[in-house]
Amino acid sequence: MPKRKIEFIGKGFNIHSVSGHDPIIIKAEYVGPVACPDCNSKQLRVKDRIERLIRHESFGRQKSWIRLIVRKYHCLACNRYFRPRMPGILPYKRSTEYFRREVCLNHRDGISQAQIRRNCRIGTATVERWFHDHLELKERMFSGRKCSEVLGIDEHFFSKRKGYVTTFCDLKKHRVFEPAMGRTHDALEPFLRGLKGRERVKVVCIDLSSSYRAIVRKFFPNARIVSDRFHVIRTVLQHFLAGWKQLDPEGRRNRGLLSLVRRHADKLRPDQKERLDRYLDAHPAISELYQAKESLCRLLNIKHRTKKQSQPLIRRLLNWIWKLRYSGLPAMETLASTLENWSAEIACMWRFTKNNGITEGFHTKMEVIQRRAYGFKNFANYRLRVIVLCG
Repeated sequence: MPKRKIEFIGKGFNIHSVSGHDPIIIKAEYVGPVACPDCNSKQLRVKDRIERLIRHESFGRQKSWIRLIVRKYHCLACNRYFRPRMPGILPYKRSTEYFRREVCLNHRDGISQAQIRRNCRIGTATVERWFHDHLELKERMFSGRKCSEVLGIDEHFFSKRKGYVTTFCDLKKHRVFEPAMGRTHDALEPFLRGLKGRERVKVVCIDLSSSYRAIVRKFFPNARIVSDRFHVIRTVLQHFLAGWKQLDPEGRRNRGLLSLVRRHADKLRPDQKERLDRYLDAHPAISELYQAKESLCRLLNIKHRTKKQSQPLIRRLLNWIWKLRYSGLPAMETLASTLENWSAEIACMWRFTKNNGITEGFHTKMEVIQRRAYGFKNFANYRLRVIVLCG
């Protein structure tokens, strides 16, 4: 068979023969440039030839091996004996980088270590070690990143022993920037002090968390804080349900009515709206409370407003806060205090449309990563996977 280049390994390889079906045996020889690793001299003398059996990537479902002929050299300049470094094959490895990458990509795409062990005839510890090396190599590509101009900050549960992890999400490029252990000021302070480009951040989206607001004000001095619209409307709904329970505990326990009341009025079918109207007509106080909830939610759902257009909306919000404070219901009074405390951040929602829906979506993906590992105990391993798979 004529000699041909093995393009799927790298430059400098010649094929002598290809035989077999499963596995495919490729007999090849390295004939590329060689220099002494110590003195870089090319005054070399061939001392010996050896044959190495190296696992290569599969062709479809057929496994492949390379019987590689490698020469042993003697450097006449520094008197050292060595074997050449070859592209695509790391020193002391019995598999090509293409095969290692194939294993890593299969494991990343959801194939379990046990299944890869059966398919490729390698140990599960080897799969884990290769995959970890692959993640570390990918993670180095993100090590020099600076903070995005638009960040989303939210927490998710990690483990019973270590508690919660705070996710810093790049809302501009839709990727996870960095997960950090903890959710309090003391736990996040060492991480935030070493964060590059904190002064570049212009907008930070958070839920109604006072601790996160204090952290943003301290470590992101140039950032505008924007409340997450989902959490604001959920807070309004929770306090409305609490006020409904104070007025009519029996009706509040009706799961059918609860389902209708929690929806927006424009999303109800005609028969559902008729049933809800019958209940509200029989309870005027709850009807007034329901209309207040709908009007307040419509106000909070307004988007894409300029600074000038937001001025009348702010006045409407302050008017609602005043009405809720003097409504006579403890739940509404608590809601008024919450809205007043977060009025500046809520007003920013009308100008900035970014929200933490992107962050919550990544949290779902992180839960899948955790379930695949039956729960992580080592945060460093978990962080590595999150940055590579979600970043």
